[in-house]
Amino acid sequence: MSRIANKPIPVPQGVEIKLQGQDIAVKGPKGNLSWQVHDTVEVIMEDGVVRVRPRIEAKQAVAMAGTMRALINNMVTGVSQGFEKKLLLQGVGYRAQVQGRKLNLTLGFSHPVVYEVPEGITIETPSQTEIVVKGADKQKVGQVAAEIRAFRPPEPYKGKGIRYADEHVVRKEAKKK
Repeated sequence: MSRIANKPIPVPQGVEIKLQGQDIAVKGPKGNLSWQVHDTVEVIMEDGVVRVRPRIEAKQAVAMAGTMRALINNMVTGVSQGFEKKLLLQGVGYRAQVQGRKLNLTLGFSHPVVYEVPEGITIETPSQTEIVVKGADKQKVGQVAAEIRAFRPPEPYKGKGIRYADEHVVRKEAKKK
């Protein structure tokens, strides 16, 4: 039984929510996001809070209400504060730099890796070994960070590669004679 759906979503100052049937659009200082709410879920806007509840008392509908509540809350948080993921490059000669809408990575390959930054996402490189992915859409920020990390995931022997800032890589011991 999902109890997260019962918690109301407070709408911060400067965030505007529009409901049209099963479509919800959230507009704020960091951008605009829209989503189509599942048919088994009802969204109600009242007194500066958004409430989500199932239309029918089925187990699937109650679970979907909790999921939709979490997605709507992520949209409200995204357009008001935004989301960010930080990546770190570890390895000799591993570098990153942003040029326009492209991220150039030097990862020890014989060729440079060029990543095209999607719309709605901004990438910053405060230093040559740090990448900060920012955006309003939590799913898109996580997906872009995962795609960048996939170019050279951290390996367990020397720890070289691209890792999340809060990631701990379990190191293995080298083979002994």
